[in-house]
Amino acid sequence: MASRVYTPVTGTVVISPGAGAVSVRTIIPPDMVALLVLGHGAGAGMLHSFMESLAQALADQGIGTVRYNFPYMEQGRKLPDKAPVATETVARVVDYAYQQYPGVPLLTGGKSFGGRMTSHYAAAEAPTFLRGIVFYGFPLHPPKKPDTSRADHLPAITLPMLFLQGTRDALAEWPLIEAVCKTLPTATLVKIEGADHAFAAGKKDVISILAAETRRWLDGL
Repeated sequence: MASRVYTPVTGTVVISPGAGAVSVRTIIPPDMVALLVLGHGAGAGMLHSFMESLAQALADQGIGTVRYNFPYMEQGRKLPDKAPVATETVARVVDYAYQQYPGVPLLTGGKSFGGRMTSHYAAAEAPTFLRGIVFYGFPLHPPKKPDTSRADHLPAITLPMLFLQGTRDALAEWPLIEAVCKTLPTATLVKIEGADHAFAAGKKDVISILAAETRRWLDGL
């Protein structure tokens, strides 16, 4: 886990008149080499313990983060936003990060739903200043319904992509996610042995592994 505690800076980003504004939390480590815009999973917001711990561990690796809520989470609703609202949210927060920290290498991505919505955004309109996308558990299919149709848009993404996937992920059976990544020239797939979709793997410190693998991939870009 993170060796020190980094204090986040809070803020808000206006998404649209209909969607309103969302909260953001930014962590800037003193030795920052890149900044990652990080979306949350469908069932928990940016303050979930996984998101908090991952942001701190990434800071230990010199990677700052801009975490944010999607509008449904900000407004206390349970049903996730539809793709047009979710991708607009990603776009507005990416723009915010770029404007706030010009000149810093910028990545985007997220946990599960956050990463999937980021991929739709990047397939449609990825700006030239983005350096890559990080998926912390890409949700390739619903539980017990193995399929790859959720990956149909991924070939349209030209940015480098990092897929961090657990071997026990019920939302991405390993043979399927492996086959998908093999068809993507810019994809790197990292196997997290024994981890499920929540990245639980017994007593293994998976959060630190995720952060270290993110930095390793970043250094190789």
